Amino acid sequence: MDTKDLSKVQKDRNVKLEKLRSEGFDYPNDFEKKYDISYLVEKFGNFSKSELEKKNQMASNAGRVVLKREMGKVVFITIEDFSGRIQAYFSKNNLEERLEEVKDLDLGDIVGIEGALFRTKTDELTIEVKDFKLLTKSLNPMPEKHAGLTDIETIYRQRYVDLMSNKDSREVFVKRNKIVQSIRKNLEEAGFLEVETPMMHPIPGGANAKPFKTHHNALDKELFLRIAPELYLKRLLVGGFEKVFEINRNFRNEGLSTIHNPEFTMLEFYEAYGSLEKTTRFVQKLVQDSISAVNDSLSIIYEDKELNLESDFEVKSLKDLVQEKLNMVLDTEKQIFDAAKKTGLKVKSDWGWGKVLLELFEEHVEKNLWSPTFVKDYPYEVSPLSRRKNENKGYTDRIELFIAGREFANFFCELNDPIDQEERFDMQLKQKDLGDQEAMAFDDDYINALKYGMPPATGVGLGIDRLVMLATNKSSIRDVVLFPTLK
Repeated sequence: MDTKDLSKVQKDRNVKLEKLRSEGFDYPNDFEKKYDISYLVEKFGNFSKSELEKKNQMASNAGRVVLKREMGKVVFITIEDFSGRIQAYFSKNNLEERLEEVKDLDLGDIVGIEGALFRTKTDELTIEVKDFKLLTKSLNPMPEKHAGLTDIETIYRQRYVDLMSNKDSREVFVKRNKIVQSIRKNLEEAGFLEVETPMMHPIPGGANAKPFKTHHNALDKELFLRIAPELYLKRLLVGGFEKVFEINRNFRNEGLSTIHNPEFTMLEFYEAYGSLEKTTRFVQKLVQDSISAVNDSLSIIYEDKELNLESDFEVKSLKDLVQEKLNMVLDTEKQIFDAAKKTGLKVKSDWGWGKVLLELFEEHVEKNLWSPTFVKDYPYEVSPLSRRKNENKGYTDRIELFIAGREFANFFCELNDPIDQEERFDMQLKQKDLGDQEAMAFDDDYINALKYGMPPATGVGLGIDRLVMLATNKSSIRDVVLFPTLK
């Protein structure tokens, strides 16, 4: 519909609204919807014409007008609520002069109807309307019936129109809810306590990321939207809680992409006395159960390629993966720096061997990890909150889960040595002084908490949005976030 036609439609509908107001219409809120449409369809959809006549089942429903057919003294209207669609039959015999009001309804109007269920000559389950009420007048026209919204920019900017006209879009967010329910159920059954930690932090921490800044007027103090809840959740371990989790928003002041939104939903959970092996198994279960919650099989199609999540996920070391890909031995610092030179990696002056190794992994390996793979043994230099490995202090007890070439989860044995943690924060400060805006700040209070003693623990961060993308076969994070951030 071009701009000129749209303007005419809007003008005509505004005229209708003024007429309705003059007759007493005032957007009423006194209609009681007794049934969802899906309830009627599921319970009475298999009743025959004669069975419905005997039953004389009354229905009180409300929904949006999505189709309308006028046939002289009768009007057929299809209404839609969140659960489904049903046809309504309006006749002059039942409504007399009010049938003209029905004919004046527009697609998009929201109506309440009351009547009895019956079957038409074409055997369609239908409500024979005895009474009706216009509840909301739609002033903007709905998208074309068959095309719906086709402009991707409009879909994201006007999500309400997308949801109104596209059942598949609504289904994505229903599935998202089922995935979160599955995760929450697993954690609660495992004895985890759901908690809430601050969204505004005096010191940004818990991850390497550039924060959003805000200002508290009453305190005249700079605060930061949280980039991760990690340090607060681990304070709870110090306080005596042994199993905690939080599903909530994080905020990172970074670029936009198909896999990055400045605000996103994360699951983080921490278990005192948990082992890395146990946590790995549990993360796998969370992912598999999430996929199963919205799919019939753990063998799914993602981005036109088969992906099997049924078997145990592979476990490989980061260094081994890089060595295998580059066909090089990387046992020493020199060998790692030589590999960077040979592959053309631009190394910054402040990078140690650990950072270089990670960059080689991200450049050459990460995107090729299609099948679910746990990548273990991250260098100490790039893991400021992870416990060092007993057998090799240059590496940490840290694992990341990759599926379809993307990171889905990051977890590790938590660093609970306050002296070591102080040294790592100092290293991060040096990186910040050298211009790294994503380096962590020094959190004195967190160090103080550790000095009281935090039990050995494992902790996990898992991206909900990416998991939903995987489960619903969506290639952009904007498709699984109701109101994504746009330029």
